[in-house]
Amino acid sequence: MRVFLTGATGFIGSRILPELLAAGHQVVGNTRSNAGARQLEEAGAAVHRGDLEDPAALAKGAEDADAVIHTAFDHDFARYAENCDKDRRVIEAIADVLAGSDRPLLITSAVGMGSPGAGQFAREDVLDRDHPMPRIASELAGLAAGECGVSVGVVRLPQVHDPVKQGLISPLIDLAREKRMSVYVGEGGNRWCAAAVEDVARLYVLALERHKPGVRWNAVAEEAIPMRSIAEAIGAGLGVSVSSMSQTEAAAHFGWLAEFAAFDMPASGTVTRERLGWRPHGPMLIENLARMDYLVASV
Repeated sequence: MRVFLTGATGFIGSRILPELLAAGHQVVGNTRSNAGARQLEEAGAAVHRGDLEDPAALAKGAEDADAVIHTAFDHDFARYAENCDKDRRVIEAIADVLAGSDRPLLITSAVGMGSPGAGQFAREDVLDRDHPMPRIASELAGLAAGECGVSVGVVRLPQVHDPVKQGLISPLIDLAREKRMSVYVGEGGNRWCAAAVEDVARLYVLALERHKPGVRWNAVAEEAIPMRSIAEAIGAGLGVSVSSMSQTEAAAHFGWLAEFAAFDMPASGTVTRERLGWRPHGPMLIENLARMDYLVASV
């Protein structure tokens, strides 16, 4: 297939690209910079210029594609709601290009959108349309496109990690470095799920090659890591104290991260593993946190 890959030079997309090429697919990668274009050409991909700020221009990359994998996202979490709405507009623009065909559109969301209720593990067969997190905008845009006949699938992400980046954990590390303290809320029993970036990249390719309209996949290797364990790993890596704070204290300590820090986000990846034959190999999150160079701030 000729696959249009957004976010092709990003943290996840740059790992998906070689997996697609190794599987025999042609790739058109989206980038907004000259450096990104050189990176794509050196990797063996064709180049499309586009920007999340201009959905129509970005969507032009889908016109001659047999399939689209959309991983591009603005990861400024301090402007999370605004960036999720931006993602909605991009999905709508790409879906307009694919309308009237059976060409797959694989979009990206977050595992929490499949939570059936407080304390329960998110599942692939659940979509909470009223979820309070702004990322629901991406899934609702995909759902609307599917109802209009576009062949949409969803990959839901946990905390995706390597020894350099770990999703929302990276800004937690930077905060702990700044304040010389690694903090969890209450007893630290709220849980986050995770997967190594290389495993996630393989999942996207499997999801594309075995695509069916309306499917959702949870890219979850570790289903429920206690936040206290994450905070302790960060504290050990930075050589700083580890302590608990109340919800009220945490609001001031974490700033924009406060709404995430106490959030319970366990998720199951059982259906995804069974139906796609996806076998995550790791390493595990705590392993990668132990392998980090804590002298370097997150990028």
